[in-house]
Amino acid sequence: MSIHNKYPNLFSPIKINRMMVRNRIVAPPIGDYFEEKAIGGAGIVICSHTIVEPGRSSFASPDEPYIFQKYSVGEAQQRIRKCHQFGARASLEIFHAGQYARVKDYAIGPAAFTREDGTEVRAMTPEMMDHTADLFARAARDARDLGFDMVFMHFGHGWLAPQFLSPLFNKRTDEYGGSFENRARFPKMILERVRDAVGKEYPVDMRISAVEWVDGSIEFEDTLRFIQLVEPLIDTVQISAGLDINHEGNVHMVTTNFKGHMVNAEYARIVKQNVKIPVSVVGAVMNPDEAEGLIASGVVDLVAFGRSFIADPGWPNKAKDGLEGDIVPCIRCMQCYHISTNRRNVGCSVNPRYCNETFIARELIPARKSKTIVVIGGGPAGINAALTAAERGHIVTLFEKNDYLGGVLHYAAMEFYKEDIRLYLNYLIRQIEKSTVRVRLNTCATPEMVRALRPDVIFTAVGAEPVIPPIKGIDSPNVIGFYEAIEHEDAVGRDVVIIGGGTIGAEIGLELSELKGKNVTIVEITSEIAVQGNMLYRIALRQKMDAVKNLKRLTDTCCKEILKDHVILTTNDGQETRVAADTVIICTGIKANKTISESFYGITPDTFEIGDCVRPRKIMEAVFEGHSIASLI
Repeated sequence: MSIHNKYPNLFSPIKINRMMVRNRIVAPPIGDYFEEKAIGGAGIVICSHTIVEPGRSSFASPDEPYIFQKYSVGEAQQRIRKCHQFGARASLEIFHAGQYARVKDYAIGPAAFTREDGTEVRAMTPEMMDHTADLFARAARDARDLGFDMVFMHFGHGWLAPQFLSPLFNKRTDEYGGSFENRARFPKMILERVRDAVGKEYPVDMRISAVEWVDGSIEFEDTLRFIQLVEPLIDTVQISAGLDINHEGNVHMVTTNFKGHMVNAEYARIVKQNVKIPVSVVGAVMNPDEAEGLIASGVVDLVAFGRSFIADPGWPNKAKDGLEGDIVPCIRCMQCYHISTNRRNVGCSVNPRYCNETFIARELIPARKSKTIVVIGGGPAGINAALTAAERGHIVTLFEKNDYLGGVLHYAAMEFYKEDIRLYLNYLIRQIEKSTVRVRLNTCATPEMVRALRPDVIFTAVGAEPVIPPIKGIDSPNVIGFYEAIEHEDAVGRDVVIIGGGTIGAEIGLELSELKGKNVTIVEITSEIAVQGNMLYRIALRQKMDAVKNLKRLTDTCCKEILKDHVILTTNDGQETRVAADTVIICTGIKANKTISESFYGITPDTFEIGDCVRPRKIMEAVFEGHSIASLI
């Protein structure tokens, strides 16, 4: 079947100004490895950005160069060629951070203040606005002249232009503040200068936040008014939401698992009903079926895919070729986002090549000699090791003690807010079913059993097991483990106490209270809930929890004793309380199955421990270790 019959709208051409685009797929400017998105089949690739004003507009460094200067322009030209090599249209983000810029002296913005880092922010004068608008125009003209097919004006996420548009930032009392007309004056000036600089026939795109998701920020009605106001100056508009530097708004810009898919589609639909230019949308559109539906129903004209293309930059070609089942789904873990991880563990949970492009190959190299490989454990580490080894031509047997694959993913996929994990688990199982891997379920591998297969290579991926803390009464009949609580949610009582407020306990508590109406108390011995989660995950979780009245969070508190209908708790400063508990759920972490894992050493020199049996970590480490080692053996 031709894939055009399944996704005819997604893969139909569209004309933007005088530029023809071969499909409706946009790759936004996430990361610097945009080449793979072009090769992967996106119609428009926004290949990173250029700052507008050197020393005054970078969000990264005061020394970031203007890419069209003498010693940077060659790299800019390479961006265009990397996009054009597979027929993508090359766009360039035109960017100014405004009050958030990294500077050596002072930053500029709508209002004067001193930032938390001590940097002075100066309120822009009309003369400064005139100068900056001209710099925007220069950047757009330079992009056109070098060969970029279009420009992408970043007017969203709380950068310079929306700092003027939004009352959250703009506290001016002159003709550039107050009313909508005044707040729109400078942003409109920028677009007027850009249009004059590039001419009528050059495509100009604009990203804007429909809403910023912070109290006191711009209302959607004003965003729509601005789009209509500048419609004659632009050729297409991309609807986003949220803020960047403001972390309370950031979790609505780059959404976590606590929000649904296609989060900005309704805003985009209203915009499209009120303008005549093409409209695109970005924000948790996760797969070609969702994108096709948005375009087919007239909600938007194009769809932009950010983290979905980090998870699998080749998914447009897979969808086009009828291989949509092979698309690696994004799980929205936020590990790819430097802000959420404080730059300490940036990567992709499901794409081991992301951020490791210099040493993880794009294509697997067939093995020079086929080897016999045994994988013990069918979680994400074991499955990825098995799939990678089998694809390279090795003979792979995977042992799994349970009657299902997935390891911890099997349980996570049952939770309400883990739809994306469920989709990833389904993907892994599909790949196993298509592969040559011999799977032996309900088989608890032993060293003797493995030795009899005479393997050349062994992967032990036996995972971890729950920690049982030494609490008096922990063997009471009202006490269950977190796996049981997830799998048998209906058996949980009305009054629930969760011992352990890590990511597992926190999400179980949220689901039981918000969706099942249980009275839930989470007891956490440290000062923070879900400390293992990255920063933005914790913010999004807290926002959800704050809205649930029947959910209590007790930090700096431990459980002293469990009784048949209540628990005795003690705070770190010695205060004792009693909380009713029909059910007590133990969520005090997991520990590596070291004894089991290490028992398989000595059979063959090439024995590798991967995943949580090394130590409990994230899905990202499990996938990376399984894939990377198997890609080289």
